[in-house]
Amino acid sequence: MKSVLLIGLGRFGRHIAMKLYDLGHQVMAVDSNEERINAVLPFVTNAQIGDSTNEEFLSSLGIRNFDACIVAIGDDFQSSLETASLLKEMGAKHVVARASRGVQEKFLLRNGADEVVYPEKQLAAWTAIRCTSEHILDYMQLDDDYSIFELEVPADWNGKTILQLDIRRKHGINVLGIRENGKLNMNITPDTVLSNGKSILILGQQKAVQKCFRI
Repeated sequence: MKSVLLIGLGRFGRHIAMKLYDLGHQVMAVDSNEERINAVLPFVTNAQIGDSTNEEFLSSLGIRNFDACIVAIGDDFQSSLETASLLKEMGAKHVVARASRGVQEKFLLRNGADEVVYPEKQLAAWTAIRCTSEHILDYMQLDDDYSIFELEVPADWNGKTILQLDIRRKHGINVLGIRENGKLNMNITPDTVLSNGKSILILGQQKAVQKCFRI
């Protein structure tokens, strides 16, 4: 269980609070808007109404006690930047900040953020990949080259084993798991048989995956 300071409770921040709650983590939520605070009270351990750019207020939260600090402010980049910088100055262990544009990402990384999330960019990439192929069920980009895809088992792979298909040698793609009836099986062996009605979780370079699955 982790202790997390979550600053900014708009839609993005609220969804983070709910997910952290599902995962069993302790969350201190901060926002200047009382209505937003009230909306997340069922999902957080504690909450404070206040201005995260106020050094005295931020210091009173005990920044060093949190395993991670998330700056989810989306409507005021200046406040986001100042908050990230103050958190790092106060000894925050790990600062994650939200960016809406590429230039914001650069400034945040230079001014206190250890990691930057870019929801709009990430969602745009997911939507573009997902919607340009009927076979892709899910997608997660790991870096500029490698991604994880969940795809339907191709018709010509039906009834064949991982060994028979020789996917890794022929295409440079690794099969990580197989999903059937909503359950994911990660115990993959060369004798694992692929069949219609299942989906496969694969890791590989995006170009290699596109070539292999003709997407």
